[in-house]
Amino acid sequence: MTPDLMDAGVQRAQAATKTAANGKTESGGREAGFSRLAIPGEVDTTHGRILYLQDVCVSFDGFKAINNLSLDIAPGELRCIIGPNGAGKTTMMDIITGKTRPDSGTVFFGSTIDLLRYKEAEIAQMGIGRKFQKPTVFEQLTVFENLELALKTNKGVVPSMVFRLNSTQSDRLAEVLHTIVLSDNVNRLAGTLSHGQKQWLEIGMLLMQDPKLLLLDEPVAGMTDEETERTAELFLSLKGKHSLMVVEHDMSFIRAISGDGGVVTVLCDGAVLAQGSLDQVQADDKVIEVYLGR
Repeated sequence: MTPDLMDAGVQRAQAATKTAANGKTESGGREAGFSRLAIPGEVDTTHGRILYLQDVCVSFDGFKAINNLSLDIAPGELRCIIGPNGAGKTTMMDIITGKTRPDSGTVFFGSTIDLLRYKEAEIAQMGIGRKFQKPTVFEQLTVFENLELALKTNKGVVPSMVFRLNSTQSDRLAEVLHTIVLSDNVNRLAGTLSHGQKQWLEIGMLLMQDPKLLLLDEPVAGMTDEETERTAELFLSLKGKHSLMVVEHDMSFIRAISGDGGVVTVLCDGAVLAQGSLDQVQADDKVIEVYLGR
């Protein structure tokens, strides 16, 4: 990771917390320690960023799906990503999760984990959870069983046969059920849930693995107005506890979750077209021309 990117993270973190009291840091007065060591299982966010992408490029048969893309997300931030179809939103998520390898660029999880060195399953184990647009739950199992399966446990045949929830796991499951508003449906088969409830269940399954970063692709597509409103409340309750990247086209939903001070990033042609509050990007002439329309 480059020093200028690290410094940018430090500056934003200091501005957010307003704690640049005496200018002294762990790195002896420098704004960032550029040689921090990676600790297995730990995401180092000392420099104020949980995700960094810098100058990322990827082409498919000559088409540049991602073109010198650079962006970063702070710990606990809820970042909204919008843009026209074909802007590179899904490809960006594919790169972060290891599904697609870029031709060039840098992708870091925290300050020390180079995601380009790892495979998809390894990245998921590190604490990056992804939810696709279509819910993928086990419809023949109950809500409880879906969440239980999602726990981080040994999935071997024998361990699975003798597995029993301990008190900590039971408490965690109850907490997630409350968070996703499905406590009253704990014994229902997942296949009998509404579309919105299936979406919440899948988010709950991700939460059972205690991810540090959640990538959510068009989470409210196909939901009723009431389900969309509840989903906004759910995401706002997760903000701060987890970092979230939300890709969505529903501007009302984006407004509900971006709130005061929330950052909205507009992608177009595989690069950042504009960034700022929702009001700022909606007033941007370039955004109006390529995405929102007049």
